[in-house]
Amino acid sequence: MTTPTTTQDMLDERYGRTSTPRRRWTIGLIIAAGVVIAGLFAWMTIANALDDVSADTTGFTVDDARSVTLSFQVTAPVGRAVACVLEAQDEDHGVVGWKVVELPASQTHARAFRETIPTTAEATTGLVNACWVT
Repeated sequence: MTTPTTTQDMLDERYGRTSTPRRRWTIGLIIAAGVVIAGLFAWMTIANALDDVSADTTGFTVDDARSVTLSFQVTAPVGRAVACVLEAQDEDHGVVGWKVVELPASQTHARAFRETIPTTAEATTGLVNACWVT
């Protein structure tokens, strides 16, 4: 005994709105791919945040025409060594001195440092350009 075909069934079949096994597999694969991509994106975001280092310049002193002392604070992952690039700039924001400092690993999350940067001309400011986990 066949069931009577309704207008809605005829329209669904005519315009391809019927649910076939192939269509269910396709939808399932699309959903699975979306879940995998979202998981990879989440992992990459978390992995990048684990090695995140931030540095803040807390002060500087122009010692003389050949050096600047820079005070700065570094927030880094516990137990990881860090390297930072320090810069001294003149009044036109030209770099007149720079120094790479390597900071040893520590059990403290945030640490403060003072470093002297040698310069080729008189500087008007000092700053931390960048820091990264080594």
